[in-house]
Amino acid sequence: MPEPAEMNGPDLSKMSVGGASGNEGKDSVANGHAENESDPFAEYMWMENEEEYNRQIEEELLEQEFLERCFQEMLDEEDQDWFIPARDLPSVGQIQQQLNGLSVSDGNAEEILRKSMLNPEAKEFVPGVKY
Repeated sequence: MPEPAEMNGPDLSKMSVGGASGNEGKDSVANGHAENESDPFAEYMWMENEEEYNRQIEEELLEQEFLERCFQEMLDEEDQDWFIPARDLPSVGQIQQQLNGLSVSDGNAEEILRKSMLNPEAKEFVPGVKY
């Protein structure tokens, strides 16, 4: 094949658009579509259903988000059902406050005994023993 600098006008006319000589390049036309192609806009036909495609993708995304939320709620409920000592047991500070709030007072003991309906002479209750 001659170099481009050596080619003259008649040699250039023999070259096709693709750079090959002969009948091999006859199918291509200036707009990039083949002459025998029935619809030159075939590659853009996907745009015809673009709204339907977008709606379908949006539904899939919403469904995925819904499933993720349900899964997270399930995990949260499961965490609530489990006994976690660090979360469910009171801290040492809370127990200390409760103990400090307790007090023993005998001031009302006599009044409670006077109003009591219990028999002070009764035998002590022992489970499993019949009297």
